[in-house]
Order: sequence, then structure tokens, then C-alpha cells
Amino acid sequence: MKNLNGKTALVTGGASGIGKLVALDLAARGMKVVVWDVNAKSLNDLTKEAKRMNLQVVCMNCDVSNRKDVYAKAKLVKKSASSVDVLINNAGIVSGKTFLNTTDEEAERTMRVNTLAHFWTVRAFLQSMLERDSGHIVTIASAGGLIGVAGLADYCASKFAAFGFHESVRMELRKRKSGVKTTIMCPYFIDTGMFSGVATKTSILLPILKPENVAGRIVEAIIKDKKRVLIPWTVYTTWILRLLPVALFDFAADFLGLNDAMNKFKGRR
Repeated sequence: MKNLNGKTALVTGGASGIGKLVALDLAARGMKVVVWDVNAKSLNDLTKEAKRMNLQVVCMNCDVSNRKDVYAKAKLVKKSASSVDVLINNAGIVSGKTFLNTTDEEAERTMRVNTLAHFWTVRAFLQSMLERDSGHIVTIASAGGLIGVAGLADYCASKFAAFGFHESVRMELRKRKSGVKTTIMCPYFIDTGMFSGVATKTSILLPILKPENVAGRIVEAIIKDKKRVLIPWTVYTTWILRLLPVALFDFAADFLGLNDAMNKFKGRR
């Protein structure tokens, strides 16, 4: 159980959705929170909200898909804060289209934001964490990083990659017996604008998650140093289903309605 008071956190994509909820929660616990986002209006609104709440939240416009922008903004963060104690890679996008309807540009953008951005942000801050032998890296992946879903080819590919990247970094830290902690979060669909229109066939087994609940679980995982959190619990069965013949695996996916979840997807406009 760690004490967050007086520490510094950086949240990518933190001006809206669960990123914003996590940022405000951490700030309310006494942390100085730096938020990176590309939406100028959302950043401005968050700045005003944090000021009204008397919270230490610093908002910066940063395109995490742009390596040079990440490194430049990281230098600014290091100047204003002695260290980043908790790095939360939360920024993400989704096209919500079938593979053939997803353009090359959209697929590349998804991979840059959802995967490659983690390379740039972790590279920017991990070395100083290693020098202090302290820190925490949080990767917001997805249940879609454990199972492919129709209509999410680029998204699932990016989240599978993010999961693999996180696990490899965790293994490297473990090998060197580092004090730097890691957490991987794999939630099912969350009721935010990003996944507006998605549906679930079995709300008891796979409910559409409330943003507040997911944000709370993320903060809890940081405080309690949890290495892996899958939400809801049924997501853990993915690894068991992988042991089945493909035909049975597909039957289970159809039974759960996974491949129909994106039929009425709208997304954030």
C-alpha cells in the first residue's frame, strides 16, 4: 500500500473519459498530476475544473503519437517536477470499422496512439525511475488485447501489442530486481464517448462498464501495487477458452455476443 501524497503522476489522454477521472482522483489524494491530451477544449475545461476544486493539475497539449512532441513535452515536465512517480499510458483511439473499411492512415494512427506512444513515454521517464529505484508504470490496455473482435482489427492489434510491450518491460524490470512497479489494465467496453453505441448480449457476464468504476479500479491498483487487473472477472476466462478447439472458442465468442458488439458503434464525433 503506497502513499501518493506529494508524488507526481502523468496521465496521457487525461482530459476526458477515464483518464480525467483518474487524474482528478489522484490529485484529490495529494498528487501533482500532469495531463497530456490533444483536445485543447477538454484541456481548458479540465484546468478550470481542477482550479475550482483546488487541485494540482497541470494540463499540456501533447500528441503522444508524435515521438518528438513526447520527448519535448517530457523535458518540460522534468523541469517543473523533480520526477514522475506514476506514468499512466491511457491515451487511446478506435476507428470502429471492419478491416477492409479501415484506411491505411486510420490503421497507422491507431498503432501510433495505442501502441508506439507507450514506447516513447516509457522511454522518456523509465530511466529516471530506475535511477531512483522507484516508480510505477500503468498500461491501460483492453480486453480487446486478449481476444480479437469483429470490427476492431486495428484496435485489437494495437492492444495486443500494448499488452506484449508491457509484459516484456515488466519481465526486464523483474530480471534486474528493480523497485519500479507495473500494472496492466484490461477492461471490457467502457460507457464513454469513445465506445458510444457498443452493445452487450450478456450484461450479467460482460456488462458495459461504468467509467467511475474503472477509474476507481485503476487508482486502487496503483495504491495496492496490483500487477494485473481484468474487468469484469469473466475476462480472465479468455485464457481458459484458448485451450479449446477453435470451433468451440468461436462458439463461446458468438454466445457472448462479442462479434456483434460493434454492429451499432457510433464512437466519439
